[in-house]
Amino acid sequence: MSYEVLARKYRPINFQEVVGQDHIIKALTNSIEQEKIHQAYIFAGTRGVGKTTIARILAKCLNCESESKPISTPCNKCSNTIEIREGRSVDFLEIDAASNTQVEKIRDLIETVEYKPAKARFKVYLIDEVHMLSTASFNALLKTLEEPPAHVVFIFATTNPEKIPKTVQSRCLQLNLKTVDEESLIKHFKEILKKEKINYDDESLMLIANSANGSVRDGLTLLDQAIAHGNGKLSQQDVKALLGTIDNSLLIELIKSVIDGDGKNVFDLLAKIEELSPEYDVILKDIISILHQISLHQFIKNSKSESIKDLSMEVDKEFCQLLYEIAINAYSKFPVHPSPKEALEICLLRMLTFNPLQKLSTEERASSNEASEKKNLKKNRLEPINDDGKKTETIIDSDHVLIENNDQWVNFFNSSQMSPFARNYFGNMMFESYKNNKLTLIKSSEIDTVPENILSEFKLIFKKSFKKEIEVSFQDGNVTNTPMLINDISEKKDQDIANKSLYEDKDIKDFMKKFGGKIKEETIKPIK
Repeated sequence: MSYEVLARKYRPINFQEVVGQDHIIKALTNSIEQEKIHQAYIFAGTRGVGKTTIARILAKCLNCESESKPISTPCNKCSNTIEIREGRSVDFLEIDAASNTQVEKIRDLIETVEYKPAKARFKVYLIDEVHMLSTASFNALLKTLEEPPAHVVFIFATTNPEKIPKTVQSRCLQLNLKTVDEESLIKHFKEILKKEKINYDDESLMLIANSANGSVRDGLTLLDQAIAHGNGKLSQQDVKALLGTIDNSLLIELIKSVIDGDGKNVFDLLAKIEELSPEYDVILKDIISILHQISLHQFIKNSKSESIKDLSMEVDKEFCQLLYEIAINAYSKFPVHPSPKEALEICLLRMLTFNPLQKLSTEERASSNEASEKKNLKKNRLEPINDDGKKTETIIDSDHVLIENNDQWVNFFNSSQMSPFARNYFGNMMFESYKNNKLTLIKSSEIDTVPENILSEFKLIFKKSFKKEIEVSFQDGNVTNTPMLINDISEKKDQDIANKSLYEDKDIKDFMKKFGGKIKEETIKPIK
């Protein structure tokens, strides 16, 4: 006996078995029970979510012989329902539009519409992938679709409803099927595996559900492959090998290194990931997924993963969005890039390039090398010797100006090359104190905890400016004279002076009066 694949073996035979389409099932069930059956339906949705299956169940509901009228739960025992399920019913015509695009085929179909069903209650026409029909075919259908005989029901299934003409859509009841969530898929898989008496672990089912992308059929196909690959059982390692999935811990560490600006470690980790032989677009897809989880947790605190929670505390929200945009942009160009590996490497390089920590650490290394060269040059010089033959000890005191008040804090902020992410945080803080290499700043209670990458950037800038390692602490309080606020006031003052000087200029006044001119205020800029 030939093996029957899971997608066919466990295809739903009634509405109660359909997975993840409760909104559609409720609408159809109510219309059947109230005897308000529409003349034509459009079932729209992505592949494998149940369009054809629901259409067949609807046909069985309309033609079930267990009662004298359509019912919402077919018996699946009468001849009509059995024939529809087995695909040999003369009153249920299933047509593939992709291979019947010609208008002649549709005209032949229309000619059969007037004839009453051979034995069923309704004659049901199911046209799959209806958007593939030609314009002439759609036009031929219009009149019949608008006023079909009472015994005819049309069902159109499509993955691309936008390509169906509006004239056709307006004559049909459109029901949009949604992709099935992972939780529903996992529950469905567990029920099937229990019936098949196959051992599994939860992690393997999560991987398959994630790879199914909301498609029940794709999920069951992957489940079939995984069972064959695992020799009749499911394990996390076998499923990962089948799907080419990478261990999330490596990707988490890679993203952390990107946030820390550690370029060397990023590419060391990429080399480790490459040893697992995954597809490069899968690596980037998983990176995008992790960044998405981090972003969500930063706003709604929904993650149960400790690693996601830690990363959400370390990275600034805006920088996380920038990393996400870089990754999405790179992923969109994968199909046209000549080398997938290079596409991924360039994506990571861009992430590092736009990371202020990477830039600062590079500058610091260059500065350190320069200082080292100067020190070596000084050592090579002849040192002064006293009359007694001993070397002269010269004590050089590095007199670095430290921040002692809010004015100096504002000057430091304005002169520092901070990233926009850091400026958004520290530009809205006031100076409190600087003692024993500890800088204390006052912030509004509305400002969240400063992310680790932003704090690290600030410390590097301070070290570069003052040659000192510092600790930074924050106090909630009333902030009035912040750098941003002072700069805004100063800019407004300069703008007012520029406006006044322009409007009071005698020559400009005479010119405007003579020619009836007006000044566009947005074009007035103060002299820097």
